Amino acid sequence: MKRLLCLATATLIAVTVGPDRAAAFDVSVQSEDGTLASEIRAASLVAAIKDDTEAEPATPIDILSAAQADYGRIIALLYDAGYFGPTINILVDGCEAAAISPVQPPARVNSVVLSVDAGPVFRFGRIGISPKAEGTAQTDGFAPGETARVSVLRSATAAHIEGWRQQGHAKARVAGQSITARHPDRVIDAAVTLDPGPRLRLGKLTITGESAVREARLREIAGWPSGAVFDPDDLALVQKRLRRTGTFGTANLTEAETPNPDGTLDVTATINDQLPRRYSFGAEFGTLDGLTLSGSWLHRNIFGGAERLLVEGEVAGIAGDTGGIDYAISAKLSRPATFRTDLEAFGLVAFEQEDEVNYFARTASIEVGTLYFASDDREYSYGVGLQTAKTRDDLGERTYTIATLSFRATFDRRDNALDATSGYYAEIGLTPFVSLGGTDDGLLTTLDLRTYRQVGSRVTLAFRGLLGSVAGPSLADAPADFLFYSGGGGTVRGQGYQSLGVDLSPTVTVGGRSFVGLSGEVRVKTGRNLSVVGFYDAGYIGPKSFFDGQDGEWHSGVGAGIRYDTGIGPIRFDMAVPASGPDDGSGLEIYIGIGQSF
Repeated sequence: MKRLLCLATATLIAVTVGPDRAAAFDVSVQSEDGTLASEIRAASLVAAIKDDTEAEPATPIDILSAAQADYGRIIALLYDAGYFGPTINILVDGCEAAAISPVQPPARVNSVVLSVDAGPVFRFGRIGISPKAEGTAQTDGFAPGETARVSVLRSATAAHIEGWRQQGHAKARVAGQSITARHPDRVIDAAVTLDPGPRLRLGKLTITGESAVREARLREIAGWPSGAVFDPDDLALVQKRLRRTGTFGTANLTEAETPNPDGTLDVTATINDQLPRRYSFGAEFGTLDGLTLSGSWLHRNIFGGAERLLVEGEVAGIAGDTGGIDYAISAKLSRPATFRTDLEAFGLVAFEQEDEVNYFARTASIEVGTLYFASDDREYSYGVGLQTAKTRDDLGERTYTIATLSFRATFDRRDNALDATSGYYAEIGLTPFVSLGGTDDGLLTTLDLRTYRQVGSRVTLAFRGLLGSVAGPSLADAPADFLFYSGGGGTVRGQGYQSLGVDLSPTVTVGGRSFVGLSGEVRVKTGRNLSVVGFYDAGYIGPKSFFDGQDGEWHSGVGAGIRYDTGIGPIRFDMAVPASGPDDGSGLEIYIGIGQSF
């Protein structure tokens, strides 16, 4: 009777007033669970229409359609929360939305009420997914007695299918399922049967799309392992290799629907280029560093083999307190998949002028080398170079020329490179050099270690250790731009920039042959995008090649700061004061930048 009354009322209003008349309306959600009510409102299309103040006013048919679609959305939400016996009423001006014909919608909607009685929470009872591939990990929450969430069941099924795919069964699928709700016991029984399908090998790779890169080079870069047992990790690696070049805007792999009769599975790569050239310009200002202007020009496919030519220039230290103005210009040519798939060859030419507080250096260098991508978190680079420089410090002017053989290894196992909360980062650099004039043979060593640990949901502890060493030349004969100083944003905040070196006399200060830097931060998240940070930094500079803790000097700084998360990295604002050291009276220092300090 009520349904007929609603239909008759809607028809009468439509005839009297006319259809499709937009009007303001109210939306309310009624549920005994306040948190659930908020989630229902967030999932509701009707509420979205109501809350969208920038959209055109909704017509009655729009509101009715949204209300009728909300039944399915609310049921999906409740099933995922473990409620399998809900009662849902969506009343449009007192009439159940499902009972209103969309052919004769009301001419006006004044209110929509979403009333939900969720009922009891159901738990998993007898559950199972079979057959199970060896090594498949247990899905969190998928166990008897746990809340019966549909998303957990889906995740567990997907994990089992992925387990079979990792074993070479590319076409593993769900063959059958039985899901039973035992309402008296408030229990969900679930049984899922999988069909692993045959174990397959990788077939041929077909390349489609529009790319100016030669197909032979595309295949060299991809490194397609034809004939190998199917492994989704191999597909992900091929895709990463293509994207790592920076040349392609699209590099997607699609598996064939049906395996070949010989037990192989073909894959299609869709590859499209980015624009071949890119120009960039930047400006950055720091209270200590002054103004920095930079620009670059990049050609992504200069010879048709995905080679990259990058020309960069920078002018730094304008109106800063770090000495004078620094200049740098470089050109780097990189070629992926050279000699082997994951080996990138490069050639670099660079000219640089550094006008620092304690020294001046004008340098020209050339280097050729390779960068080896050993895994997702390991990289190794090797290079042979020639460097010549004219330097000036408190010991006077010197000119040197050296041949270098550089090695660098990077291990990056942070959860987020821009704002890490767990994991570690390590980088070691070794640069043996042979003097061709002006200095002695030697070895430059650097080490950067960082580790992160999350305590609870809001606190992150971050630690960093830095080591540096110049072995071989004496302090007087070592290249001035190879020596180490401490103080400032990159080493010890609160101390003046490069304020700690080796004092040979009251009027002669040079860099040290050994350096140790230690930093610790406590990062506390106080809001959605806001964090506060407390930190302590310490630095050591010594005249000997290696740290001995006796001949050198320490200084330290302490401070606090705030971070505002922008989504692409936090904006950093730090204030620090000296804590100890020979020049511990320099006062308050302020540091502003993008990204965490380390």
